Amino acid sequence: MSAGGDKRPIVIRRKKIVHAHHGGSWKIALADFMTALMALFLVMWILSVASEEQRQGVADYFSTPLTTAITGGDRSGSTRVIPGGGPDPAHSDGERARIDTREFTRPSEQQRRFFMDLQRRIEAAINADPELRELRQQMRFDLTPEGLRIQLLDAEHRPMFDLGSDRLAPYMRSLLRTIAPLLNDLPNYLSISGHTDSVPFVGGYRGYSNWELSSDRANASRRELVQGGLDSSKLLRVSGFADRVPLPDTDPADADNRRIELLVLLPEVAEYIRRPSVLEGPGVPSPMSSRLEGEVNVAPVEQFTESLRRSLGAE
Repeated sequence: MSAGGDKRPIVIRRKKIVHAHHGGSWKIALADFMTALMALFLVMWILSVASEEQRQGVADYFSTPLTTAITGGDRSGSTRVIPGGGPDPAHSDGERARIDTREFTRPSEQQRRFFMDLQRRIEAAINADPELRELRQQMRFDLTPEGLRIQLLDAEHRPMFDLGSDRLAPYMRSLLRTIAPLLNDLPNYLSISGHTDSVPFVGGYRGYSNWELSSDRANASRRELVQGGLDSSKLLRVSGFADRVPLPDTDPADADNRRIELLVLLPEVAEYIRRPSVLEGPGVPSPMSSRLEGEVNVAPVEQFTESLRRSLGAE
């Protein structure tokens, strides 16, 4: 045998790997992803075209727990009714009928824009006057359920009135006369209220007190507004609250609580003030109302007369 025949053959073994079929699970995952992406873009588009009031309603809906919405309990996430409500499982007349709409009045989007425009014009007029520019720090603007509230706050270094008096400081007089014509641009009625701190007068509440002082300061502000050009027919309410309504998170004796509040009323709030409704239910009719109805009850009068006659006879 030749030497070449001693070589052993080399055998190469190749292992064939068979891949199992992976199925269509990736298609389901892709479909879920595309559906979620489409829903995201749809929500973003809806939010971009929705009004502020509609967005607020959606936020209120999702912030109210389900059990609270069904049982009508405390709405920790919202204080107003979702528009379009009706009869619910707990109340036959629905949530909208249970809540006084005047209590939960909110400015509409258009009214909000009007109020914001008024605020910008007032701020621009104040900033244009070097004498009044420093008073901007003593003014606050905020929206309330009743309308746009303009608060003019007192300060220790720059008081609006003389101490214990309704006499206005010159810069306060200029400020009110600057604001006055701008308030005529809106058809809304105006309410003026005066507030004091909790420091009482020497005589307490028996004589001239914070009640009279707050009312006098509100009326002094009213006179200056009218002198500045405010239409007097727009004035609906002038009142004094003494020290009964301090600012939140303040000491009742703080200077900030000595303030004048100008409230540009919402139309429905002004209508409620002008024509207050009467609660239905049993009450005590007055003699005048009974006389108008033609049903005067004379029995109590006769009993009183008889009792008086007996007492006089006994004497």
